[in-house]
Amino acid sequence: MSQSQEKRAPKGSHGHDDFAAEPIRGLPEALPEGERILWQGEPTWRQLAVNVFHVRALAIYFAVLMIWRASTAAGDGVGAALGAGLAPAPFLLGSVVVLCVLATLIARTTVYTVTNKRLVMRFGLALTKAINIPFRLVTSADMRPRAGGHGDIAIHLDPSARIGYI
Repeated sequence: MSQSQEKRAPKGSHGHDDFAAEPIRGLPEALPEGERILWQGEPTWRQLAVNVFHVRALAIYFAVLMIWRASTAAGDGVGAALGAGLAPAPFLLGSVVVLCVLATLIARTTVYTVTNKRLVMRFGLALTKAINIPFRLVTSADMRPRAGGHGDIAIHLDPSARIGYI
């Protein structure tokens, strides 16, 4: 197996590699002569779940809701309080599972590549899109560090640069 094949995204559940057409993982075409990859990475599903889909905030919301429901039903007995408090639990579990599955799917299909000439972002669940941003269009980049060595990077483009988003 060649080195570029080893770096590709894992095969799907049917043994089919959805990104087999990529000559280099995360890139829609081979690099031109003189261009080289400086860094390549992808988001982790846990970071997406916590920082993008806010599963912790959702869990806290449901915990407060469950405590409030149990406390308002406490006058009717322990059984009623327990029943009222646990009633939202399936919704909490279902919401967290759906968001974690979505975060996992997004993490598996997203690759960021920095070359010596551009930034390439490949993403998309149903429809895969790759955006190439030449460094000449980038005016600045900011990073917001997060726990565990992770972080969010904001790329600021020249106002004349337009990226289609529809």
